[in-house]
Amino acid sequence: MKNFKNVFIFDHPLVKHKIAILRDKNTGMKQFRELIEEITTIMTYESMRDVELVPVEVETPLEKTVQYKVKEESIAIVPILRAGLGMVNGVHTVFPTACVGHIGMYRNEQTLEPQEYYCKLPDGIENKTVFLVDPMLATGGSAVDALNALKKRGCKNIKFMAIIGAPEGIEKVAIAHPDVKIYVSTLDRQLNAHGYILPGLGDAGDRLFGTK
Repeated sequence: MKNFKNVFIFDHPLVKHKIAILRDKNTGMKQFRELIEEITTIMTYESMRDVELVPVEVETPLEKTVQYKVKEESIAIVPILRAGLGMVNGVHTVFPTACVGHIGMYRNEQTLEPQEYYCKLPDGIENKTVFLVDPMLATGGSAVDALNALKKRGCKNIKFMAIIGAPEGIEKVAIAHPDVKIYVSTLDRQLNAHGYILPGLGDAGDRLFGTK
């Protein structure tokens, strides 16, 4: 895979440990869901490194001092339905007051192309830092279309986070949206003929919600 300035692949021992358990086909739904949230929380700390801060005056038990906080109502989380829902709590652990929008996408199993079926976003999202989240970045089609939908509605500062990414999908998103920072905890080998990531972890939505 090419090196892209807007792509950040994590290389953290704790993430690797959690990914190993996440991949295991014997990992149950409850633990799978908890691991997705935990990995997302770790990723959120890094992806918020450049988030905007504003000065505030705080009075300690000893004196008044100027400190810095993330601007209120400046963060929005937008999961790509349905698997992206599993990452929302992980971001909320770091920034619990972030508002949440939703974008619904499904993949046409014949063409492998994404189809949008739902979009509900918070008021004023165009002025917020938006975290678009989806556990799996496979072909990249859903992510590209979701980013297009956000930009169409005026969003300018967008970050995309995925737990597992395939080279094909990362490259597609990075080229289509060079202004979007892409955070992926783990880079996998490739896609198979059906557009699934190898070695991957199966269908993240099914494993999160106990469906088939």
